[in-house]
Amino acid sequence: MTHTEVLTRYVANFIDELYQSGLTDVVISPGSRSTPLAMTFAEHPNIHHWINLDERSAAFFALGMAKQLRKPVAIVCTSGTAAANYFPAIVEAYYARVPLVVLTADRPHELRDVGAPQAIDQINLYGKHVKWFQEMALPDSTLFSYVRGMASRAVFLANAGNAGPVHLNFPFREPLVPDFTIENLWGEKGSVKFHEFFDGSKAVTHHDALKLTNVLQQHKRGLLVCGPQEDDELAREVARLAEVYNIPLLADPLSGIRAGTHPKINVIESYDTILKSKEVRDYLKPDYIIRFGAMPVSKSYMLLLKENPLIDHFVIEEHAGFREPVGMGSHFIYSNPIAFCAALEGLNLLTSDKEWLHKWNQMNAICTHHLMTEDDPNQLTEGHVVKYLQEYTPNRSTLYVGNSMPIRDMDTFFLRTNKEIKVLGNRGVNGIDGLTSSGLGAAAHGEVVTLLVGDLTFFHDMNGLLLAKQYGLRLTIVLINNNGGGIFSFLPQAKEKSKHYEVLFGTPLDIDFFYTAELYGASYTKVTSWEEFKVGLANAYIKEGISIIEVQTNRDENVKWHQQKWKLIQNKLLKELRGE
Repeated sequence: MTHTEVLTRYVANFIDELYQSGLTDVVISPGSRSTPLAMTFAEHPNIHHWINLDERSAAFFALGMAKQLRKPVAIVCTSGTAAANYFPAIVEAYYARVPLVVLTADRPHELRDVGAPQAIDQINLYGKHVKWFQEMALPDSTLFSYVRGMASRAVFLANAGNAGPVHLNFPFREPLVPDFTIENLWGEKGSVKFHEFFDGSKAVTHHDALKLTNVLQQHKRGLLVCGPQEDDELAREVARLAEVYNIPLLADPLSGIRAGTHPKINVIESYDTILKSKEVRDYLKPDYIIRFGAMPVSKSYMLLLKENPLIDHFVIEEHAGFREPVGMGSHFIYSNPIAFCAALEGLNLLTSDKEWLHKWNQMNAICTHHLMTEDDPNQLTEGHVVKYLQEYTPNRSTLYVGNSMPIRDMDTFFLRTNKEIKVLGNRGVNGIDGLTSSGLGAAAHGEVVTLLVGDLTFFHDMNGLLLAKQYGLRLTIVLINNNGGGIFSFLPQAKEKSKHYEVLFGTPLDIDFFYTAELYGASYTKVTSWEEFKVGLANAYIKEGISIIEVQTNRDENVKWHQQKWKLIQNKLLKELRGE
């Protein structure tokens, strides 16, 4: 075989095996050394390829798509700093447990460390932030089975156990252009998966169940907690478990529990607001906590744990992992969480205090009433943006939420609803980078997606909008513009606003986002009232392409509004708890 035929068959066998293993989407950033991968992906009849010029945006786009599809997505780039630009999204994917197949092209070995252009050390480039790394062999006619095995293994490992990114580095020698006229390009007709993987499910043993029974039957004031997770079935099962045992269920906005048609009778969605007061936390000290999913967004909940390090704390994980950032002694139960819920229901081992549940429900009712009350109907407030989003976001759609203040307002103001709204966010490492691209990735296959972000987050990823323009993607962006980093106004840095505060923390942008919309061909509306906001949303959901709805607020006023709400609610809660 000629060099070109060997190269073509080597790469074609690899890519076809990715498809045979279940991969259907790849995001490609243009480059020369990646030509064999890029062209062959584009040639494959069953893999959808997306072109994104910016590698950082491309990786976050793939991440959002993988979260929405709940399966691996591939990313392809050339050598050098192109691969380095993937790093932020790979770190997020690793900690958020999102499956990505990262394919970087590289110079061949003789062009490394000799001053060749666009050559960096790409061996283990992402370090501990990928689950698996392989330096691929140079193309050879004896290695077609080898590349199929590597492809099959890559897709499996990205999804297996705690999902995450895997990285394969491909050294290629020139010439780089494949030949698609060769016969039997994709291998033997009717081919099936090269490897079949059967991954069993973990379950709690009878012995462990008895140990658990002995601990839990000593207590009556328990809490179920569900943090960020994306399994709809688990959300339903945890809600059912709370109903069966009449236990309060503290549900994070990213838990999948607050929205949907499942029963939510014992769901406490306002727990972050309830627990803001130390006095209230003292009244509501639990005997035990059983937590599913990652650590919740709520800082108030974390304070409850820190103040009560001796309570029995159970963390349910399907696979080995250690997501317990408080540092308290815990029972780690590695089991399929759905099976665990079913087993717990059948054991009849939880006894609950009816007054305990009644108290939590009372607190929740007080909070939701006052959180939803509009003190001034003409005032645009960041928290009530979430209130109206929940009301007017279409059923069976996705809300993709930015970090900093938007996710916290989501935690506070997104209440229980029977609408089927999926709430997604990038909470692996909580960064503000790549959110627009992630939201577009979630919308790539036609899903109705609303992105809620602040102005700094939006500015950080405006490059991502180019992909929407190229592919005609549809996304509604609700942009909260408080001209800077609003979250810092709630932190200790804001208490003494020195001459450095605005430069270091406030970071005002002073950008007119109308021109951003013009640049990328998006529709744009700046609203000045709730009525305009409702109309803007209604119009956005029937339009094609990108719609940007800007809500302008004031950072200082926003802090005062939140603090007044919290103080009022704290006083109401304490009166209720004291029986006054």
